[in-house]
Amino acid sequence: MEKLWSPWRSLYIQSFKEGKKDDNCIFCNAVEEDLNSESSLVVRKSKLTITVLNLYPYNNGHLMVVPKRHLSDFLELNPEENAEVMSELQLALKCLKMISKPDGFNVGANIGKSSGAGIDDHLHFHIVPRWNGDTNFMPVLGEVKVLSQDLLQTKKELIRAYESVLS
Repeated sequence: MEKLWSPWRSLYIQSFKEGKKDDNCIFCNAVEEDLNSESSLVVRKSKLTITVLNLYPYNNGHLMVVPKRHLSDFLELNPEENAEVMSELQLALKCLKMISKPDGFNVGANIGKSSGAGIDDHLHFHIVPRWNGDTNFMPVLGEVKVLSQDLLQTKKELIRAYESVLS
């Protein structure tokens, strides 16, 4: 059997096993990042939210829409934030359809540690593009996910798609 190495993933998993958590909120830090920075995974900044690529994606194009305000309780979203989250989720779906042509999507939020939230102190909503047959023996038997595109290349394509949709 061939081996695929993804040491970045094991470091991520290990940090949670050991209970290590960065004192800084990665989403609050992302709000402050320069959208044009080569190292930033932020794809879009709007008035009350940001849209960012997931550093540990389930599939190519895995995005998250994140309220700029640091909160963990879905019920604390004010009406304006709630409307913008929904609007940005729709916009992200349009852009992902343009660049990736997926067969479907998973859209949702894991609210609280017990629901599977890796980051439970800052509310965020996942958008995962899905293709028929995208689950194969690699993740099922090998516990490995193979991603075919570099995150920064995906970011460039998404930014062009956002520009196209919003113009």
